[in-house]
Amino acid sequence: MKKSAQFLLLATTLLASLAAQAQRLPKAQHELLITPATAAWGYYDAAAQPVLRIKSGETVQVHTLLTSSPTRLEGAGVAPAQVEQSLRDIYDKVTNKGPGGHILTGPIFVEGAEPGDVLEVRIKAIELAIPYAYNGFGPKSGFIPEDFGYAKMKIIPLDKKRMVADFAPGIEIPLHPFFGSMGVAPPVAMGRVNSAPPGIFGGNLDNKDLVVGTTLYLPVHVPGALFFVGDGHAGQGNGEVDITALETSLVGNLEFIVHKDMHLTVPRAETPTHYISMGLNEDLTLASKQAVREMIDFLMKTKGMTKDDAYMLCSVAADLNVTQVVDGTRGAHMLLPKSIFDKKK
Repeated sequence: MKKSAQFLLLATTLLASLAAQAQRLPKAQHELLITPATAAWGYYDAAAQPVLRIKSGETVQVHTLLTSSPTRLEGAGVAPAQVEQSLRDIYDKVTNKGPGGHILTGPIFVEGAEPGDVLEVRIKAIELAIPYAYNGFGPKSGFIPEDFGYAKMKIIPLDKKRMVADFAPGIEIPLHPFFGSMGVAPPVAMGRVNSAPPGIFGGNLDNKDLVVGTTLYLPVHVPGALFFVGDGHAGQGNGEVDITALETSLVGNLEFIVHKDMHLTVPRAETPTHYISMGLNEDLTLASKQAVREMIDFLMKTKGMTKDDAYMLCSVAADLNVTQVVDGTRGAHMLLPKSIFDKKK
C-alpha cells in the first residue's frame, strides 16, 4: 500500500473515532460552530457583531479551525477528503478580513460585562477535531528567518488514543491541546486590531500552559466583552520559534464568568497548581519585566505581601518563561506554585 493511501486510511479511521469522542465532550449550554457567518478572519474588533449571546456562568462548546488554506494543506500531503468542509467554505465565502491571518470563532457577547470588569474564561475541555496538525515556516517569519530563506510545511499525524504526535520515525511528541488565541475586543479607539500580536485584550497569547483545567482572566474593554477564540494547537514549545506550533482544529468547552470586583490591565491566568502573570512588549526584556511586576502586584493584592517580600518570593520560587518570540509583540509569563502557600490561610 502506498504511503498516501496508508495516511488516508489512518486519517479516515481517526476522523470517525474523533467524531464519536466529540459526542462525549461535557455537555455545554450553547454550541458555536465555525462557519462563514461565525468566523472572524484576522482581527479583534470592538465593532464586530456578536454571533452568540450568553449569560455569565454559562458554557459554550466552541469549534475552531486551523489557519491554512485547503490548497496549501493538500500541497503538503493532506488528502482532499481530510480537509474540513468548513475550512473550504470560509475560504470560498468570507471576504471581510482583517490584517492578520488567524481564523477565529466569534465574537461571543457575555451579558453584564462592562468596561473595567474582568472576564474569567474557564477551559473545561478540549478535543482534537482532526487527526493531523501542521508546522511550517516562511522566509520572512519565525525567530531566525536569516537562517531559513524559504518556506516549508510538514503534516504531522496525531494519535488521539495515545495523545502523541508522530513527528518523525522515532520521535513522538506528547499532546497538550490549547487555544493559541483567546481574547476579548480591544478598546474602541484601537479599531480593528491585527490578530497576530497579543495585547491588553489577550488575543494571540500562544501560552502553552493554558490547557484543560486552567483559567484565563481578561480585562474587559467594551460592553459584552466580545470574546474570540481560535489558533488551535495540539502542542507547542515555549518560544514557538519557527512561528507555528502543532497547528490543528479543536473543539473546546469554555465557561464564562464576569467579575465586577477584579480590575486588570493585562491578562492573567491560573492552573490547578500555579498562578500565572504575563508580560507583553515588542522588547522581550520589557515583556519579562512586566510579567515580574504583574506577579508582584498579584502577591501584594491577593496574599497581603509587602512589595519587597513579593519581589524576593518571585526570585526564589517562581519561574520566568519566554511565551513566544515570533508574534511581533513578544510574550513572557511567570509561574508561581500554589503549593508554597498555607492552605489554611
